[in-house]
Amino acid sequence: MVPQFTGKVALVTGAGSGIGRASALAFARLGAKVVVADVAGDAGEETAALVRAENTDSFYVRADVSQRADVENLVRTAVEYYGRVDFAHNNAGISGAQALMADYSEEVWDRVMGVNLKGVWLCMKYELQQMSRQGGGVIVNTSSVAGLKGSQGVSAYVASKHGIVGLTRAAALEYARSGIRVNAVAPGTIHTAMIDRFTGGDERMLQQFAEGEPIGRLGTPDEVAQAVTWLCSDSASFITGAVLSVDGGRLA
Repeated sequence: MVPQFTGKVALVTGAGSGIGRASALAFARLGAKVVVADVAGDAGEETAALVRAENTDSFYVRADVSQRADVENLVRTAVEYYGRVDFAHNNAGISGAQALMADYSEEVWDRVMGVNLKGVWLCMKYELQQMSRQGGGVIVNTSSVAGLKGSQGVSAYVASKHGIVGLTRAAALEYARSGIRVNAVAPGTIHTAMIDRFTGGDERMLQQFAEGEPIGRLGTPDEVAQAVTWLCSDSASFITGAVLSVDGGRLA
């Protein structure tokens, strides 16, 4: 059977590790060519090599999504190589610092908002231009359960992830008649390097996170990636402006 994304092109930001890498590989296994974007060169190149090992084409582009020139170059390069961008997973993000709101650093706030929120807006800006020219496409943005509920000590992260939900819904409405669907995933606690940095590898903290999930365990990057590729598939053809929680039941 021919994989359903054969002949399609996927662009994934933050693809050097975690959810982004899993997403890039999930697209590859469905037959898509994959443009891998990240600020971390070695990690990005490694992901592209892993994608090529799945018998599909891939290359890496260094891109800081908070920088307009980087994002414009990323989309332009994807089109120069492959002629189009059918799917985009705007996943790049950072957690920022832990501090009460009154003590939060303005510099850190600006950086979190720049990567997480402005970065998604910039990516959509140039992806939507290209998808409009080619007659359609699908975008999936990575928000978070923190984009659907409050959380203490990470105000910039919470605000940026709520903002992604708003951007997703606005874009979905603006481009619904242009053949472009725009949705978001809202992961719960997923076992990634970001979580390991947060816990410092403390098994007790990891267990506490797992116990906070109704399903009784942490999620995996691949479980989020499967939701992303499903939203890009024809099986989700009547879905736009939606936020799909991949959270083990936490929001329930």
